[in-house]
Amino acid sequence: MTQVFDKWDLEEVKVEDLGLVNYICLDEILVPHTLGRHVKRQFAKSRVSIVERLMNKVMKTQRNSGKKNKAYNMVKEAFEIINKRSKQNPIQILVKAVENTAPREETTRIKYGGIGYQVAVDIAPQRRVDLALGFITRGAMQSSFKSKRSVEEALADELLLASESDTRSFAIQKKEEKERIARSAH
Repeated sequence: MTQVFDKWDLEEVKVEDLGLVNYICLDEILVPHTLGRHVKRQFAKSRVSIVERLMNKVMKTQRNSGKKNKAYNMVKEAFEIINKRSKQNPIQILVKAVENTAPREETTRIKYGGIGYQVAVDIAPQRRVDLALGFITRGAMQSSFKSKRSVEEALADELLLASESDTRSFAIQKKEEKERIARSAH
């Protein structure tokens, strides 16, 4: 039985959002590092571990760009903090946070007769997961920037708040903002 970071078992992790079941990958992996093998095929990232996708999103900032080992250590340390605080499997907390912060609809711009309209549309499950992970990592990076808190602590806080649907979470705020704008465009 393979465990993520040799500590947390994926057998006990459950995805409750039926729309995201096929897009949150919980395959057992020894090291969450696929070396970008999924990049060439469309929709192949849905078969990449959710932990590795979180690491890849952590690398999307200018300071951490391309530093996979640094992102690996950040996520590992954040999971340790989550486990200490909540006494739960941190991967279950991550999955719950992604489910809670994944917006269900957004707006798109449609041009008709030279005039642009904002129209509400449903979001594809793959994009929902991408947006949720992006919101979580952006919130963690912003809260740790120019502060005494480390990125690991900020990421752990963001994941814990998002998993509880707490409105203090940056990711929950962004989700609600996106859905509010979509509701106004109906």
